[in-house]
Order: sequence, then C-alpha cells, then structure tokens
Amino acid sequence: MTDKRTFNVVILGVGFLFIFTAFTTCGNIEQTVVKSLHNETFSGSGYHSLGIIYGVFSFANLLAPTVVTVIGPKWTMFLSGLLYSGYISVFIIPSTWSFYLTSVLIGIGAAMLWTAQGHFLVENSEASTINRNTGMFWALLQCSMLFGNLYIYFDWNGRTEIPDGSRRNIFLSLLVASILGTLSFLVLKTSHHEEEMLSEEEGQSLLSTPMMYKERANTAVQDAKFEFTTILQLLKAKTILLLSPCMAYSGLELSFYSGVYGTCIGATTQFGGAAKGLIGISGIMVGIGEIVGGGLFGLLCKNNRFRRTSVVFLGMVVHFVAFYLIFLNIPNDAPVVFSTSTQNNPYLIPSVSIALLCSFLLGLGDSCFNTQLYSILGRVYAEQSTPAFAIFKFIQSVFAAVAFFYSGYLLLMWQLLLMVVLGFIGTLCFFVVERMQNFSVDLPEY
Repeated sequence: MTDKRTFNVVILGVGFLFIFTAFTTCGNIEQTVVKSLHNETFSGSGYHSLGIIYGVFSFANLLAPTVVTVIGPKWTMFLSGLLYSGYISVFIIPSTWSFYLTSVLIGIGAAMLWTAQGHFLVENSEASTINRNTGMFWALLQCSMLFGNLYIYFDWNGRTEIPDGSRRNIFLSLLVASILGTLSFLVLKTSHHEEEMLSEEEGQSLLSTPMMYKERANTAVQDAKFEFTTILQLLKAKTILLLSPCMAYSGLELSFYSGVYGTCIGATTQFGGAAKGLIGISGIMVGIGEIVGGGLFGLLCKNNRFRRTSVVFLGMVVHFVAFYLIFLNIPNDAPVVFSTSTQNNPYLIPSVSIALLCSFLLGLGDSCFNTQLYSILGRVYAEQSTPAFAIFKFIQSVFAAVAFFYSGYLLLMWQLLLMVVLGFIGTLCFFVVERMQNFSVDLPEY
C-alpha cells in the first residue's frame, strides 16, 4: 500500500514537472514571442492572454471540486493536461481566436488540475507522510522552471529577432513535454479511498452506471453548496480581511515575475544580442530563488510566530531591493514597447548581473510570502483549510489577472510603485494578524 502511494506521488510530481515545464516557459516568453510574430492577421497580446487565464482560473475554482468529485482526480488531471497542451499548440500556428479561446479553456483546466492534485495528494498520504509527500511533489514542480528556460537561453542567445522556425521548434518541444506529462497521469494507480468508494458503488447492483454518476453529482453539488456558504462566511472574518492585501500583493508580484519581468529583460536594447537569451536565464534564476526560499522557510520555519513574521518582513525587504534595482537598471518603457526593443535609457547602464540578481530576489521574496501565507492560513483555519485556501487562490488570481491587463499599458515605474504600496500594506496587515493570534486553538471568527 505504501509503495503504491509513493509511486502515485512521484508520478504526480513528474506529470506536473513536464506540464509546467511547458507552461511556465510559455508564460515567461509569450509576450516576447507575440511581439516578434511576422503575422499581420494576429492581434493578440501575451499579457491579455495570461490575464484571461488567471481571471477564469479564479472563478472556475468554485466549480472545480464538483467536477473532481464526479469523474475522479485521475481523469480530471488527464483532461486538464489536454487543455494545457492545446494552449501550447496554438503558438505553433498562431491565430487570434484560438489564442484567446484556449486562454479561457486553460483557465478552467488549471482550476480542475490544481483541485484534483490536492485531492489526489491527500488520498495518497497519511498524517505521517503528508509532509514528505508534499515536499517530494513541490521539489519536482519547482524544477519545471529550470529545463524549458535553459532551452530558451541556448536557442535565443545572440538573437535580436525570433524567427518563425525557432518559434515552431520551441513550442513543438514544449508541446511534447506537456503531452508526456498528461499521459503520465494515466499510469496513476487507484488509491485505497477510491477503491473503497468503487467497491461500495459496485455493491449497489440496483444502480446502473448513469445512476451512480448521478448520485456522485448530487453529492458533489451538495458539498459545493456547503463549501460556497463556508467561503462566504470566511470572507467576513477579520483574519481573512486583514490578510487580503497580502494575498492581493502575491497576485501582483506573481504576474510580474512570471510574465512581465522576462519580457522587460528581452526588450532591453542595451543588452544587445544577449537580451532574448537572458529571458531563459532570468526564469531559471527565479526558479532557484523559489527553491532556496521554499527550502529554507517552508521546511525549516515551522509554525513559529517570530520566524513567520521575520520571513514575511524579509520577503518585503528582498522585493523592495529588487524593485529599486529594476527601476534603476531596466528602461521605463520595457513592458509596453510595441516593437521588440526599448527606446528609453535607464538611470544606470543596464547590467546583466543586476538583472539576474533581481530575478533571484523576485523568486526568493515570492517564496517568503507564499510559504508564510499557507502557514498562517493552515494554522488559523486548520478545520476549514479548503475554503480558506480557495479564498487565497481566488484573491491572488484576480489580482494577477488585473496586473496582466494593465502591464501592457503602465510604464515600469508605475507598476513597481503599485507593488511597493500594496506590499507594504500587506506586510503590515500580516503583522497585525500575527499579533491577534496567541497560538492557542482559536476558533475562526465569523
């Protein structure tokens, strides 16, 4: 039994590694790719596409648990993987309508994929193995930021334009990775919990297969109604209201490091022929920052009050240092130029070392905020963790969507200023929540 569960967790992690090698690499480069298209009929925007994905994702989370309950986590993840692969394939032969249609579909697929992943991981874990299994899955997932971006560096280094042939080769490779990840879900074995449920349903000989699925659907709808009611109640809680600015900030900086900053580096004229290749190295440095931060703060700093506030404060300082260096080092028009290179000059002579240091700091700071938000929500809402985390993902995704939509219009300095203001307010609110908790077993307030 233990071997089967461990096998499932490893295959789950490998599947996500392949799928998100494709998707995170795509998100990092797509605005640069879109700007370099020699296609007069294509009028899409990478920023708008990512905004649609996160916007749809935030609302689709409310329906995803019902789908997972009806068809099971294994087949939900397989179908979601197909939607991810469909999005990647659009870049091989781009068209505006398919670009935005698949953006909507992948938003739905992302909600189903992550909901199913949570269900499947819990089903294949026990109290004694949940931390180990979560760590294994997280380690494999974070590696997804390394491989695809490394390919981008070697393929794009020295290029000032992205030829159609290079674009097709890159996205064919990413499509193969996504399909491999999707197919790996078919290897997953039925968990003990699912076997018990299936044996119970098979024992009810009077129920036909359609009736069994109808029973599942009715149960899922009732559970969804109850969870939605709980979410509405928690939204009124003082703790959730106070943590909302911090959650919102995590959405803004998520959009910045995952889609905007790489585009800014690639558009910096002063980096010359190295600019496009640096997008890949930037993505790798963000991934290294995430891995280092998650390892240090997520695993070592358990539920210790002083350490949690210290980690969030460190995250704020690290991000503010990164924002200041980016402000000095990257041209102000980098996020909004319609051509592939900037016209403005920054305050400093642009430095590759500073640009990549900022990438590392963005990943490190992001891990500080996310690990501690998960930690405090899990501590305060231990009995209602699912709706609490759903609220977190909803707020984060809505603000990420908003940020992607304004990223193509606001100059870099205004984007950085928005993050500084919201990051400072979010950190203060986090400190207030910590002060409210005395680490006794408090009941969540309504």
